[in-house]
Amino acid sequence: MKGLLFLCVQNSARSQMAEGLARAIFGDAVRVQSAGSKPAAVNPLAIAAMAEIGIDISAQTSKPVDSIDPGGVDTVITLCADEVCPVFLGNARRLHWPIADPAAPAPALGDGERLARFRLARDQIKARIEVLAALRELPPGPAAIEFHSSIRVRDLARSARFYSWLLGIQPRGWTHRYVTFICPELRLNFVLLVSDGKELHHDTLYHFGVALADKDAVIEAYRHAARAGWQVEKPPRTTWKGTPLHELWLKDPDGNLIEIYARLTADELARRPADEQPVALV
Repeated sequence: MKGLLFLCVQNSARSQMAEGLARAIFGDAVRVQSAGSKPAAVNPLAIAAMAEIGIDISAQTSKPVDSIDPGGVDTVITLCADEVCPVFLGNARRLHWPIADPAAPAPALGDGERLARFRLARDQIKARIEVLAALRELPPGPAAIEFHSSIRVRDLARSARFYSWLLGIQPRGWTHRYVTFICPELRLNFVLLVSDGKELHHDTLYHFGVALADKDAVIEAYRHAARAGWQVEKPPRTTWKGTPLHELWLKDPDGNLIEIYARLTADELARRPADEQPVALV
C-alpha cells in the first residue's frame, strides 16, 4: 500500500479525521488523502477531537473526489454509514468502514454531547487504521495444509451433538474425555475436551494449530517467526509420546498457544528413540 484515499460525502468530519490519523500512523511510508462527493469545510469539532490526541488537522481542506488522481491511489476506504458513498474510478483495492456520521443533525444535543460523537468516530477510525497498518508489509508465514483447534466444554455429549450439526459431519472418534472431528474440506482438525475437574496439560487446551508438510517446513516456520519478532514458547523439536510430531509452539500477542506441527513419516517413525524423549530440531 503506497497511496491511501478516504472518502465520505462532505469530506468534513470522518474522512478528515481518518486522513490526520493515517498520516500520524503511517508517516511518510504512505501517501494519504481524503475527498468527498459534496465537499464542505472541515468541521471544527473534528479539529477539536483530533487536537485532544495531539494531531492538528486545522490546515487540511475538503476536496472533491474528482480532483484526486487515480494513479496515485492503490487503496480506497469509504466511511459512509447511512449515506451513499462517493464513487472513485480506478483499479484500487476497496474497503468499506461504515462509521456513523458524527456531524449528522441532532438539535437536541449540547456541545459536549456533539464532541463526544466526534471522539467516538475518531477512536473507531483509529482502531481500524491501526489494524490496516499492522497488516501492511506482512512477512511470510507458514504454508498450512491443515488447521487444528481445541476447546474445553462442560457437557461432552451435548457439545458433540452441537458441533456435529454445525460442521455437518460425525466425529472421527471419541473417548470419555474428548471428541475429535476431521473436516477435510475445511482442512480442520477440531477437538472437544471435557472440563471434568481433572488436570489437562496446557498444550492441549484452548490452542490453535497449523499443520505443515514436513519437518523442514516446521524449522522454516520457526525462522520466519523469529525474524518477525513473534514469541517462541518452545523451539522446534520432535516429540514421540502421544501423537508423534515435529512441533513448534508460539504465543500470540495475548498469550494464546499456537502449535505449528508436521506429522512424522514412516521412516521417521521407524527411528523412534528408546527413551522417547523429545529431540531438538535447531
